[in-house]
Amino acid sequence: QVRLVESGGGVVQPGGSLILSCVASGFSFTLNSMSWYRQAPGKERELVAVISDMFRTNYTDSVKGRFTISRDNSKNTVYLYMKNLKPEDTAMYYCKFTRYDYWGQGTQVTVSS
Repeated sequence: QVRLVESGGGVVQPGGSLILSCVASGFSFTLNSMSWYRQAPGKERELVAVISDMFRTNYTDSVKGRFTISRDNSKNTVYLYMKNLKPEDTAMYYCKFTRYDYWGQGTQVTVSS
C-alpha cells in the first residue's frame, strides 16, 4: 500500500519560513526520486522541486534560492524548506514518488499578512 503523508503547512506572513515534511511508503524510498508539487486555487498542479536517489536536486525557477528539498532515507522522509515566502506561494503542497502516480492529502500553505 502506497502512503504519502504531508505535514508542516500553515499560515505565515510574507518573508516567513516553513518546513514541510512527507513520510512516504509503499515503494523503496532509498531507490526512488521524490518530488514536491503544489496547486493553487484555480491553477494546475505544478512541480516545485525534485530530489533524486543520488540527492541531486532541481527546482522550478520561481522558487530557486528560496526553497530547499532534502531527504532522510533513514526516516523515509522528504522535506521542503521554504524561506522568504511570498503570497504567490500559497497553495496545497503534495509530495510523491516521482515516477509513480500516487498522491497524499497534501498540506496547505497560506502566505498572507
